[in-house]
Amino acid sequence: MSNVIVYSSTNCPYCQQVKKYLSDQNVAFEERNIDLNDQYGQEVHDMGLMSLPVTVIGEHKILGLNVTKLKKALAEVAS
Repeated sequence: MSNVIVYSSTNCPYCQQVKKYLSDQNVAFEERNIDLNDQYGQEVHDMGLMSLPVTVIGEHKILGLNVTKLKKALAEVAS
C-alpha cells in the first residue's frame, strides 16, 4: 500500500503532470483512475471534491499540480 494516492482520469492533462512530477521525484504512488472504477469517483466526491487530479499524501488532499504543497506533504510523510 502506497502512502501516496493520485485520483485521476484518462484524458486529464493535469493528472498526467502530477504523475510525471511524482515519478520524476521517485515517489511511488497508487493511481486511482475514476474512468476505470466508479468507486474511485465516489471516493473523490465523498472527500467533498469535484475536480481532478487529487493527490492524497497522509492527511493532505492536494488539488491539481501544486508543487509547493506536494513537496511539503511528501516531506512530512518521509520524516
